[in-house]
Amino acid sequence: MKNKTDIKQYFINQFQEFEKSLNGEKTSHFHQLRKSALDEFTKLSLPTQKDEEWKYTNISPILKHNFIPGDRITVDPKRITNFLFDELEHSLMVFVNGHFSRELSRLEEIPKNVIVSSLADEIKNNNPVIEKHFGKYASQENQIFTALSTAFTKDGAFIYVPNGKIVENAIHVIFLTTSDKKIYTQPRNLFVAGKNSQVTIIEHYVSDDNSIYFTNSVTEIVTDENAIIDHIRLQEESSKSFHIARMEVDQERSSNFSSHLISTGAELSRNDFNARFNDEGSECTLNGLFMIKDDQLFDAHTMIDHAKPHCVSHEHYKGILQDKSKGVFNGKVMVRQDAQKTNAFQENNTILLSDDAVMNTKPQLEIFADDVKCSHGATIGKLDQNALFYLKSRGIGDEAATGILIHAFASDVITSIKIPALRDYLEKIISQRFN
Repeated sequence: MKNKTDIKQYFINQFQEFEKSLNGEKTSHFHQLRKSALDEFTKLSLPTQKDEEWKYTNISPILKHNFIPGDRITVDPKRITNFLFDELEHSLMVFVNGHFSRELSRLEEIPKNVIVSSLADEIKNNNPVIEKHFGKYASQENQIFTALSTAFTKDGAFIYVPNGKIVENAIHVIFLTTSDKKIYTQPRNLFVAGKNSQVTIIEHYVSDDNSIYFTNSVTEIVTDENAIIDHIRLQEESSKSFHIARMEVDQERSSNFSSHLISTGAELSRNDFNARFNDEGSECTLNGLFMIKDDQLFDAHTMIDHAKPHCVSHEHYKGILQDKSKGVFNGKVMVRQDAQKTNAFQENNTILLSDDAVMNTKPQLEIFADDVKCSHGATIGKLDQNALFYLKSRGIGDEAATGILIHAFASDVITSIKIPALRDYLEKIISQRFN
């Protein structure tokens, strides 16, 4: 895979091997979705920096490696323990190299009629929820990585909460990638919350070595009428890995969706998060905190589509950049013509801890209605020197003073997470990194 044409041809050829692993599933209706996605992938071109949406993100480092599919392997359970934060009180799903590991998972505390399962199993069982929702929100149109994901869909997390059900404990989904080879994984997740239901889902991407691999994940989330979904996405991956992610959220009347992204890993990380209001009275929150160093690149592209009136959105992304790292934030809020009484807030704040760190930010508002309250803004700068001087004058060392100010900067993103054990876990990450 020496160039962009090579990588496309590689995956087209790889699809034949992928089909052989499906056995009788090749004749299923679902496989027709895969084949049509492969056709779309064949037609599309890989993005370059000439494309406006990829202007600051160069994917050429990904194309330098020959990635192979991740194998199903067995790992020591202790390796998973390092990434837990509430002593296994939660419900736990574990995927290793993109494959569901029943041995490492804990699914005994799932409420009746709630489905927490492997997507591969539910596809085999012809689950009607998958037929109704899969691929309906993450469009493949001009989205080559989504087309690639759909074409090679095999496994991922499937969570279905029926009408009226409340899942009290968070469902923790861990994706561990580890290999001495250069592998790729393509987790495909579908989370559906029925009417008047409630669930908290933690989507956690991890690695405990410094291996080179490529993750291409797509998550579709459906929040039905009056449903509440609290979604936390943690990315603690190898600093030599590559991570491309897409999250599509569909919101119905009076639903409430909140997402918190915390990212520290990957040489290159691209995150496309999109939410759409399909009916009135809904609320959406997108919060993010990314902490990068060395030559890491983090890119967040978000879109909140106010397609209906009387909806509220809050978006706040914060970045902490060290060394020669690069950050990108492109956030768009669209208020359509009929979306009167919209209330939308968007902000991006970044601290540069090095003269060589670079941040590109582009908050956007597109408003076609006249009775709205909308605001957006962005700040990029260094730590407040007066605050640093004040702390140091009180006998606090330079490193400790810097750590205190960084904790204060990150605190409103961390404190917005409702799980105390997870907040403690994230505080520990910040402390280890900056103190």
